[in-house]
Amino acid sequence: MKTNLKPKVLIVDDEPTNLQILNEILHSDYHLLFAKEGTKGIELAISEEPDLILLDVMMPGMTGHDVCKILKSNEKTKYIPVIFVTALTEVGDEEKGFQLGAVDYIIKPVSPPIVKVRIQNQLSLVNINEVKATRLQIVQRLGMASEYKDNETGMHVIRMSHYSQSLALAFGYSSEAAEEILNAAPMHDVGKIGIPDHIIQKPGKLTQEEWEIMKRHPEIGAEIIGDHNSSLLKLAKSIAITHHEKYDGSGYPFQLKGEEIPLEGRIIAIADVFDALTTERPYKKAWEVDAAIDFLKKESGSHFDPTLVEKFISVLPKILEIKNQWPEDIES
Repeated sequence: MKTNLKPKVLIVDDEPTNLQILNEILHSDYHLLFAKEGTKGIELAISEEPDLILLDVMMPGMTGHDVCKILKSNEKTKYIPVIFVTALTEVGDEEKGFQLGAVDYIIKPVSPPIVKVRIQNQLSLVNINEVKATRLQIVQRLGMASEYKDNETGMHVIRMSHYSQSLALAFGYSSEAAEEILNAAPMHDVGKIGIPDHIIQKPGKLTQEEWEIMKRHPEIGAEIIGDHNSSLLKLAKSIAITHHEKYDGSGYPFQLKGEEIPLEGRIIAIADVFDALTTERPYKKAWEVDAAIDFLKKESGSHFDPTLVEKFISVLPKILEIKNQWPEDIES
């Protein structure tokens, strides 16, 4: 557990002079740890879990490249950023270091301002990534929470999220944008948290009054997610409130039509319905894939965006691969 307020930096270098120079540059801003050879550096990295490692390349016995390779193969140390500090200047040397997982290079003799800026930059990136990872975990956990209210399982959320990612890629999304769809999709039904249990868990057909209450879950979901600067949470809110809109304007809650419906809402609609149709629930048998595809075709232009239906069918082998990877496990 990290208790020191200063970021912790491990310096691994076999030359005492180099250790002393880096100590003079960094000691006022960081809690420093020192190792004069690779094995000790690995031990300290595992036991102390530093925020960043400055690693010499040319050391007797175990080289910095050897050390980096071991650190990146260990679950406790694989995410610690490693900056090589070296006199090597060949392009091939830098390329090898980056292939092994290093995040930066500092050339000896070191410049104090450059060392400070490079470390600050990497620690800033670590903090940003930690915030993003935490935010993503919250989004995923809230998505799972909605499943506890419903007759669906956590597998539904996983499958439909991956279906959505595959469909987004087929439509032309970048890998980064499609991954954000993947990460936001679990929040599509978070509003079901606000629907009474006797309605959401009812095995039979809902009354008209019950159905009107059920139809409020997209707006409840948007309220739960709220307004944020985060692109992920903005996307999740849009998905939550629009995934039950229909292409012909007959959906809810706003009766949006065609391209009035955000693209992410149109993508999720197909992924969500396909998974619901092709998996067993306590109240229904699973449809055959061919029957589900026929349904998508039939509803193309009314419920679903026709272009997206075509794209979904074009990546059906990938969809079925995902379906098989995360099967249902319904107890008999």
